[in-house]
Amino acid sequence: MPGQQQGPPGAWRVIITQDPEYFQAMMERSGPEGAGLQIPQPGPGQQLPLTGHQITIGRRRQSTGEAPDIDLGRAPEDPGVSHQHALLVQQPDGSWAVVDQDSTNGTTLNGAEDPIQPFIPVTLQEGDRVHVGAWTTITLHRG
Repeated sequence: MPGQQQGPPGAWRVIITQDPEYFQAMMERSGPEGAGLQIPQPGPGQQLPLTGHQITIGRRRQSTGEAPDIDLGRAPEDPGVSHQHALLVQQPDGSWAVVDQDSTNGTTLNGAEDPIQPFIPVTLQEGDRVHVGAWTTITLHRG
């Protein structure tokens, strides 16, 4: 895929997509605040290698230009993503954990209704889906 980055064999990567099922579940729970929100037409998704020991997830701050490693402020911008939404943190055994940074709308895993607790690392497995914002799903893959 053009614009897709691949890491070395066996390395971890994420695929970032607009997830219509997650969006629908969020809209059912959101009440009137989400009434006018529409998910953009889902695209092919974006693949990124996980490089380093900590990956920030959020939206670029226009006032300072500060950008997270996974910048969800690009079109189509997910309005439910906080500027400092979550972190992916590599564990000593090479696996990854997600840590919500006390985001406004929370971080959920694998379609769960309840968000994870802020600032508490939750270990991820290959294929786990991290849901942030109104429609963004980040899926963890190895290799």
